[in-house]
Amino acid sequence: MLNGFQRDQSESDTKKRGEVLSVNMGDMDPETTTHTHHIVDEEEPLFSNLDLFLFSIIVGLVIYWFMSRKQPEPIPEFKKIDTPAPTTRETSFIEKMKKTGKNIIVFYGSQTGTAEEFASRLAKDAQRYGMKGMAADPEEYSMGELARLAEIENSLAIFCMATYGEGDPTDNAQDFYDWLQENDEENLSGLNYTVFALGNKTYEHYNAMGKYVDKRLEELGAKRIFDLGLGDDDGNLEEDFISWREQFWPAVCEHFGVEASGDESSIRQYELKVHTDINMNKVYTGEIGRLKSFEVQKPPFDSKNPFLAPVTVNRKLNKAGDRHLMHLQLDITGSKIRYESGDHVAVFPTNDSELVNRLGEVLGMDLDVVISLNNLDEESNKKHPFPCPTTYRTALTHYLDITNPPRTNVLYELAQYASDPKDQENMRKMASSSPEGKALYQSWVLDSCRNILAILEDMPSLKPPIDHLCELLPRLQARYYSIASSSKVHPNSIHICAVVVEYETKTGRVNKGVATNWLKNKLVNGHKSTVPMYIRKSQFRLPFKASNPVIMIGPGTGIAPFMGFIQERGWLKQQGA
Repeated sequence: MLNGFQRDQSESDTKKRGEVLSVNMGDMDPETTTHTHHIVDEEEPLFSNLDLFLFSIIVGLVIYWFMSRKQPEPIPEFKKIDTPAPTTRETSFIEKMKKTGKNIIVFYGSQTGTAEEFASRLAKDAQRYGMKGMAADPEEYSMGELARLAEIENSLAIFCMATYGEGDPTDNAQDFYDWLQENDEENLSGLNYTVFALGNKTYEHYNAMGKYVDKRLEELGAKRIFDLGLGDDDGNLEEDFISWREQFWPAVCEHFGVEASGDESSIRQYELKVHTDINMNKVYTGEIGRLKSFEVQKPPFDSKNPFLAPVTVNRKLNKAGDRHLMHLQLDITGSKIRYESGDHVAVFPTNDSELVNRLGEVLGMDLDVVISLNNLDEESNKKHPFPCPTTYRTALTHYLDITNPPRTNVLYELAQYASDPKDQENMRKMASSSPEGKALYQSWVLDSCRNILAILEDMPSLKPPIDHLCELLPRLQARYYSIASSSKVHPNSIHICAVVVEYETKTGRVNKGVATNWLKNKLVNGHKSTVPMYIRKSQFRLPFKASNPVIMIGPGTGIAPFMGFIQERGWLKQQGA
């Protein structure tokens, strides 16, 4: 094939020959002219039309190849530029503390919300000692910054760490646990710290996570300023925490040379905003995370985005006895949810509407008012105590725990709203660490199983504003049930086996378990009953080898997980395994 220069040169030669021929043609006779035409026809086509056509196609293809090869190169470059900056800003608790003038940070590892509640209480306490504190979820921050806490004067890190399952960290503390294990070269010599652990003595690995964090921080050079606290949920976790806290703050004052301000007044964390003119499509109606997430379901499904699983079976298993043992089947078809025998299913229950309505009556409130509770600390990651804007009815039904006996800090904060001085004195006494106060709280609140409604009914002078009550009550937590089925046998359904909780209290009231009574009423009668749920992985597993014999003993676990194990062993036997 000719290159560009050769082609131009040939066209020039042909042109010249054409000119010579035209000059001499007039002198020729017809015969000669005809002969000459034949010569021209033979010599002229150095390139045929086909050559030129093919050449053009080849050149076009080469150009297209170069262009298409180079085009996509800049696209990934653009994507790489935008992402790192906001992540660094969001995960720096040091920068946030500097910006807001805080010197105490309370990290919590929490599965059911108790450790988070204790962390918030400790952060609020700091103000009474001339210090400023913030509660923080370790999952949201870069824990590698702990060494930088020395940059803040009189700084302190407190860790409220719960233990989950068989000595495991809670979900939100897993990354922090991994970081502690992997970073042997870390120097935390500038870090002042203390740990309060939450656990249950009936478990083999009692308070394993709290003990590990306490020991590991010391190994990395950090300075413990107060002893490890051990809270036992099998006994009285609240009492353990109060006793530890009463001794902890004097130790902090001594270490940093500060004094308590003596200001024991209530410190509000949130301010109320009533919405009189708002688009109801922007109001939360029970969603855990994203607004309208129950209307438009999108996987993956987890604790912040549960799946609405239809109830396909709900039946009573036992014939005799007073108990109601129920068997439910939840349909997970099309959800992409996977589980294994031994895993837990977490369900988000709702409170009994009768209790909610009665609370509204006692407090004299219209429960359908749309409100927001906005954090007074604008820099806080936690903008609201529960999804807002919403109604008081939705908050008391879906988001707040109104059935468990309230903790002592709630009684202390509410005492100011009792018009009878005796009621006020008794509430403050129950919130104190005095032996008399502890005994009164134990008998009047815990032993009598008084929830917030019972307390308000039995103390007529107590009339707290509903917004402050909503701020103080803990979040209604998901309930975990061992899955009573095998995914090998039932890949598209999850089975729950549970006893309905219902009992009479010393005050003559009938208390009902929130989740079990709610599940009991999920009837399968034509309309679609659904349960918001997600899967929590467990370490409770059958042996890897299917030939290993198994003895199943279930003190505390019940028979539910073993139903799944037996189904799985039966399925493996059918497969010849």
